[in-house]
Amino acid sequence: MTIIWLSIITFVANLIGTIIGFGVSTIMIPILVLFYPFSQVLLLVGILHLFSNISKITLFKHGIDWKLIIAFGMPGIIATTIGALLSVQEPQEFLARTLGIFLMTYAIFILLNPTFQIKKHISYAIIGGAISGFLAGIFGFRGAIRSSFLSIFNLPKDVFIATGSAIALLIDMVRVSVYWTQGSRLTVIPLWALGLLILISWIGAFTARYVVRIIPQTNFRPVVIFFLLVMSIKLVFFS
Repeated sequence: MTIIWLSIITFVANLIGTIIGFGVSTIMIPILVLFYPFSQVLLLVGILHLFSNISKITLFKHGIDWKLIIAFGMPGIIATTIGALLSVQEPQEFLARTLGIFLMTYAIFILLNPTFQIKKHISYAIIGGAISGFLAGIFGFRGAIRSSFLSIFNLPKDVFIATGSAIALLIDMVRVSVYWTQGSRLTVIPLWALGLLILISWIGAFTARYVVRIIPQTNFRPVVIFFLLVMSIKLVFFS
């Protein structure tokens, strides 16, 4: 993987991820783990995701649902810590295949149940926070799960993006800290390249601000689900 390809992946992931509410980690991680160690991929994407969420909150700051942030974010932080600790202890091949199985299960379920929704109740925000937080810590992504739970509250799109990004920012801060304290270090790319990728992630989110109102969210979801299914097969059978 070259810096150019990393830049393209970062831009596309942040563009799509900002619009549909998930996709940054789910697009980047399955690709990058094919070339880089799993622990370093988690750290790299975690850092990029953290800065990307800062930019999303800035761009879509028309309203944040603080009640949802507390209900979703607090259990998410605890679960993220547990998942992140497990991620640095388990063998990388095991984690890669487990990630593939999870992606495959999720993709098939959504394909078979495209209109799947969860009953609206604050307790589901707590459950969703715990589940998505654990997945964030151990696999590095959880946006699809978080978006599924948040979507039941029928939030305006700007509020949906800002609230989801605020929740994600809290979780990213925790998991990146755990990865670092447990010994994970980013050696696969130079520091200047990391700065470049952070800038590109901001550009992707900024671009999404202008297309989010004209491109229906549903146009991206089938593409991302198909991508997840293809990449899950690769991870399960060829890791």
